[in-house]
Amino acid sequence: MKKIGTINKTKEAIEKNKFHIKKKFGQNFLVDQNILQKIVEIPTINKDTLVIEIGPGLGSLTEYLLEKSLHVLAYEIDSELVRILSETFQEDNLSIIGEDFLKRDVDNDIKTLNIKYKSVVVVANLPYYITTPIILKIIEESKLIKELVVMTQLEVARRLTSKPSTKDYNSLSVAIQYKTKAEIAMKVPKNVFIPAPNVDSAIVKLEILDDVLLKPKSEEHFYNLVRSSFKQRRKTLVNNLHVRYGEEKINLISYLENLDLNGQIRAENLSVRDFIRLSDYLYSKSIK
Repeated sequence: MKKIGTINKTKEAIEKNKFHIKKKFGQNFLVDQNILQKIVEIPTINKDTLVIEIGPGLGSLTEYLLEKSLHVLAYEIDSELVRILSETFQEDNLSIIGEDFLKRDVDNDIKTLNIKYKSVVVVANLPYYITTPIILKIIEESKLIKELVVMTQLEVARRLTSKPSTKDYNSLSVAIQYKTKAEIAMKVPKNVFIPAPNVDSAIVKLEILDDVLLKPKSEEHFYNLVRSSFKQRRKTLVNNLHVRYGEEKINLISYLENLDLNGQIRAENLSVRDFIRLSDYLYSKSIK
């Protein structure tokens, strides 16, 4: 069977099913077979692997995943695409959930499959407008998923993987790198999609750490601190924390100095470890 992931086959599938691409769902279909093949080679997938695919679209990536894995659990919010996928694929190792992934308990969905697997991997061409919520949901909620390989906007990929004291480093960088090892696996030009998005993309590989070396006393406090610290990027950390907590600036400067941090430092200059130390220090002083 010819792969769906070509320009002609994708156009045929769209025309045959009288499918209308919906901007509200961020639908951009990848039509380059070489890139599709490379994507499925990035994660560790074999016949003992359960793959979670979010936003399978017309199924171009799904085809490759079905060939390599034990089973594919696909989440598709567009009911029209659920119908097309169900008609296109008759394989027993594909399950489709036609709902918003953000509203699902993914670990419970995995258990409901009642499949004997050795690993669970997410592979997805994510809609740009909900990339961050999906990644954070998986990292914060799932105990079963250990690896993610996701297509994102290039700008977002850089944020996910950037280091302190760089222009792309922000609260998302800290949140992601606290629990994962993140790297850009490859860049993807915009002209290999139908319709072509306005920007280039990238494939990001995220390995969820089994053991976080340094864990904050309160993850909720840690995440809130990180978000607040980057609220106004040009301001110093003290100014942002003063707005968030209402604590006197002179006290906040003292707290930073007690942690061997410069009182005039900006959030972008702190490492993940620095944020954890600061979170624990403020938490111990009931600054929440």
